[in-house]
Amino acid sequence: MTSIRSFDHIGVTVSDLEEATDFFVGLGLEVEGRGFVEGEFIDTVCGIPDSQCEIVMLRPTGGGTGLELARFVRPDHTPGSPGAMANELGLRNVCFEVDDVNAAVERLAADGYGLVGGVGDYEDTWRMAYVRGPDGIVVSVTQRLG
Repeated sequence: MTSIRSFDHIGVTVSDLEEATDFFVGLGLEVEGRGFVEGEFIDTVCGIPDSQCEIVMLRPTGGGTGLELARFVRPDHTPGSPGAMANELGLRNVCFEVDDVNAAVERLAADGYGLVGGVGDYEDTWRMAYVRGPDGIVVSVTQRLG
């Protein structure tokens, strides 16, 4: 049986790579690398012949699980469901632990990104909020309390 060695990254396809990169850099991630991918490798892995995409890999300061943002140059992206709620099947959110949920929400709101619901506290242990970012990506910001 194959065992998992680590959780390396999550990949998200976006329509505007600059906007999405700015959004996640604003949350505190750092750009690790950027480039174009095309040819036999990507055609095989994605199952999309003659594809090309530009990617940006982001990681937290000091390393950890990455976030790969990809914008397809060809073929053009297929719109998803940007208004998806938590009960719609599929990957629904990417969660980041932050020092201050309220400050993170205020900063994102200043950039035009709003809450999906509200800010909630769970048993005086966690504070969490969902924010809808570029292309409808739901980002969960969470803070350990106490």
